[in-house]
Amino acid sequence: MKSAPNDNIVFRDIDKSAALSNTVSKKLHKLERYCGDIIHSRVVLEAPHQHKSKGKQYKASLELAISGNPVTISNENESIHRAVNDTFASAERCLKERSERRKAKRHQALYEVVEEE
Repeated sequence: MKSAPNDNIVFRDIDKSAALSNTVSKKLHKLERYCGDIIHSRVVLEAPHQHKSKGKQYKASLELAISGNPVTISNENESIHRAVNDTFASAERCLKERSERRKAKRHQALYEVVEEE
């Protein structure tokens, strides 16, 4: 990733937490294992107003600018830490699937070139 991860963490209606920032930074660096072409990332952690039936729901949103299609994932939970973990788990799955599709296309193209010869 070409940008510093701490600059891309936005807290809305939540007090800044060094532990939470550290967790998000570690998870952003972990995503680089699955996709090395992340150009820019932005994480928004927010506490929207209290919901009538669900109680207080925290929201974590992740925006990844990747060559090709950008990825945006958000998740809500009663705990901000769970929302962050769920969001990054979804992003990890998404990037793994994207990587597998790209590998399959490469192998298929290579196989077609070999057959033509």
